[in-house]
Amino acid sequence: MSNFSFAEWSNLLDQWGASSSSSSSNADHKPEKIIPTTTYVEKLIKEIENPLTREHALCALSRNREIRANLAPLLWNSTGTIYLLLEEITTAYRVMSSPDLIARATNNVCNALVLLQCVASHPDTRMNLIKANVPYYLYPFLAAKNKEKQYEYLRLISLGIIGTLVKVDNAEIVHFLLQSEIVPLCLRCMEVGNELSKTVATFIIQKILVQDEGLRYFCSFAERFFTLTRVMGTMVDKLVGEPSLRACDGFKISLPSKFRDATILNLIRDDPEALEWLRQLFVNIATGNYGSPSLIEETLSILPS
Repeated sequence: MSNFSFAEWSNLLDQWGASSSSSSSNADHKPEKIIPTTTYVEKLIKEIENPLTREHALCALSRNREIRANLAPLLWNSTGTIYLLLEEITTAYRVMSSPDLIARATNNVCNALVLLQCVASHPDTRMNLIKANVPYYLYPFLAAKNKEKQYEYLRLISLGIIGTLVKVDNAEIVHFLLQSEIVPLCLRCMEVGNELSKTVATFIIQKILVQDEGLRYFCSFAERFFTLTRVMGTMVDKLVGEPSLRACDGFKISLPSKFRDATILNLIRDDPEALEWLRQLFVNIATGNYGSPSLIEETLSILPS
């Protein structure tokens, strides 16, 4: 098994969409099995304007992968559509602090968010989203501390939109996100989200760090640097206690070669704590958990004696 990828997250999101739509109490709102044409897509976009047909239109547009492939320019250039998507998203704000965030309302908001992700992923509309400050509308979902399923859906798809934006390694996008204080929100998601949310939030932080401005952001103030290391340390501690089979399989394939280099290993020979961390890393990779003594000894044999 390879490392968990952003594409894998997207596929899982599609699977959630299919399952959540089937649970809707109104059968009329299931995605239509129709080969999409431009005329059909434009008709669905027009139906977003009508509150009576909006739920059906959002569902059909967001759940059909063939429609979503070239949907972004049509969404952005149609009059008032982005405004209506944002209006749908903001309806969830009023119930964010209450237990009333019911499944049906969450489905509508999630479908609107998926359409925004289409806009974020398209090269002709991506920067328009940034210039219009649309990511700010996602931040209340990222700031939520609730761990219930409906909140997790909103958190995950909102992170997915940000992840789609940073995936292209654009310095202007990273600058916008840093100015809008996305980092504390991602760090919070790394602490309170489920495994999938933690993965996407970590992906965003990693893409920010590879940009010079992102690295300066974290290193310019001690508080930022130590906050990042604290959150990352907490995640590592959790992985040590509950090793991820996906991560273990990935490391078996792509463990950095320097970890096995004798020169590097000799540097930590006199640091018992660092050496123990490295030993435990090899144990977890080899066994996916705390394995038998024979497996552990076989794994640790690569360390210098």
